[in-house]
Amino acid sequence: MKSKKIKKRRVSKSEYFINISVTLVLVLFGVFFLFVPKVSLNAPLKEIVNINSHYTDKGITISDLLGNKTIVKPLDDINTKKDREYNINYTYKDNIFTYHIPKEVVVKDIEKPKIKLNGNKREYYCPNGEYKELGYTAYDNVDKDITDKVKVERLKDKIIYRVIDSSGNKSEVVRKIIAKDVEKPIITLNGDSSTFLNLNENYQEEGAVITDNCDGDLSSKVEITNNIDTTKVGDYRVIYKVKDNSNNKSKLIRNVRVRESLLPNTIYLTFDDGPRDGTTDVILDILKEKGVKATFFVTMNGSDSLIKRIVDEGHSIGIHTASHRYDLIYASVDNYFNDLEQVRDRIYNITGVDTKLIRFPGGSSNTISKKYKEGIMTTLVNDTLNKGYQYYDWNIDSGDASFATNPTKLYNSVINSLSHDKYNVILMHDTKTYTRDALSKIIDYCLSNGYSFESININTMPVRQRLNN
Repeated sequence: MKSKKIKKRRVSKSEYFINISVTLVLVLFGVFFLFVPKVSLNAPLKEIVNINSHYTDKGITISDLLGNKTIVKPLDDINTKKDREYNINYTYKDNIFTYHIPKEVVVKDIEKPKIKLNGNKREYYCPNGEYKELGYTAYDNVDKDITDKVKVERLKDKIIYRVIDSSGNKSEVVRKIIAKDVEKPIITLNGDSSTFLNLNENYQEEGAVITDNCDGDLSSKVEITNNIDTTKVGDYRVIYKVKDNSNNKSKLIRNVRVRESLLPNTIYLTFDDGPRDGTTDVILDILKEKGVKATFFVTMNGSDSLIKRIVDEGHSIGIHTASHRYDLIYASVDNYFNDLEQVRDRIYNITGVDTKLIRFPGGSSNTISKKYKEGIMTTLVNDTLNKGYQYYDWNIDSGDASFATNPTKLYNSVINSLSHDKYNVILMHDTKTYTRDALSKIIDYCLSNGYSFESININTMPVRQRLNN
């Protein structure tokens, strides 16, 4: 079989030119598209911005073939304080071309007004009464206070609050209302919630007033029980219980503390602010020599050996303060107890005695505490008692922290304040040299005039001053 010969056709000049032209065009287009920068949008080309809000345009990102990136921002400023539309452009120019990308920014009020309910979104009212509206407020970012535009719809078990601002933004809040008494009766004690009785003194019940949100006065329904035994020193409770017609129950406790009576014709020497080397040690020597026991309310000052000596020699030890800074300890309840517990820990670590005797800086009747926190002394008195502490004030101020600044003045101040017909709890300071120097003569006078001396312990009836804060 014979093969056929392929005939070659000669390409004309015009065809050759066309082929070359097409190839060049394709190459040029390829190069053009290869070097055209890539545009990335950092935000939509149409944005809606809330009026009066802060707006920052995120721009567009231009990336070239080498990976270099350029952030392009529009030249136009957007004023978000006015309701209007902005047509802006991102403009980018390279070595060959200039690119324009349009964007629309719409500034308008799109924020819903806010309705705030007084009370809760779920409210209860007395089954035998009517729900009383607790009120509401409405505020809009543009229109400001629009409470007067709120529409209220009362249904069987709910109330719907609706409001529309001037831009047509709507808000709705629903409050559930339930005819059910869920509040406990309120028990208010007649007299103090914490009281003291002398050993063998009769307890007189002062009663309580009971009020209920739905049932009114329930005082006649209160059940009162107690475990008081005034023949024994101890802490007792009077329990008040009551329930309303919806079976909501309340309970309140009155603490009754039975203590050994302070004795007339008896002197209780109490020393604050120590110990101090050079004064407390000498005072302890005098007490030992005279056979007298006293009570020391100590701080973080002085040698540990003096703390130990107070206990070892049979005196009572109590807590005064770590810092004696009124601005610190009376600024809050936590501050007070943090201060107190530093001294308590010190005493325990040195002596093994976990004392619960305390004396407030300035006494329980101080008014300086009001400068730092209103009502804190009333709170601290209750809190310390509830934590098992016993605070002790005084009924004779020796004056050694004020006017009695030498031994003679101090001696006269003390002996002129004594009485055989009462107990004599004397405030002194074992940090004062004139107290140290006057003490021996004071004790001699008291002993020669028929007074006896006792120290204070946790079972001793406290002297309590009138609270002023």
